Amino acid sequence: VQLQASGGGLVQAGGSLRLSCAASGRTFSPYGMAWFRQAPGKEREFVGRISWGSGGTYYADSVKGRFTISRDNAKNTVYLQMNSLKPEDTAVYYCAAAKSFVRFTSTANYDYWGQGTLVTVSS
Repeated sequence: VQLQASGGGLVQAGGSLRLSCAASGRTFSPYGMAWFRQAPGKEREFVGRISWGSGGTYYADSVKGRFTISRDNAKNTVYLQMNSLKPEDTAVYYCAAAKSFVRFTSTANYDYWGQGTLVTVSS
């Protein structure tokens, strides 16, 4: 399974971006997918996740109300809509796929990772 993240770029504070993560390879049927981000000099942190079957979502407090995760099962693609962006949202964003959600905020929970896409928010 390969995950390809795209959609990053430079945006002004208050603006919006939509990231995409497309999965390819063997039959893709994860339990769920998530987005993480990693700012320079910081650890990779959980942003949000979506259950592949039910579509249920969960977000980190730092993005709740501003970011929305959705998925298109037919296209094996998950999206991260980011609104009201802040300079502190600047990071490389990674998508990941998991076979379970036992500890979904932990990077160790995920079996596959995309290559990351850079989001830069200017003030």
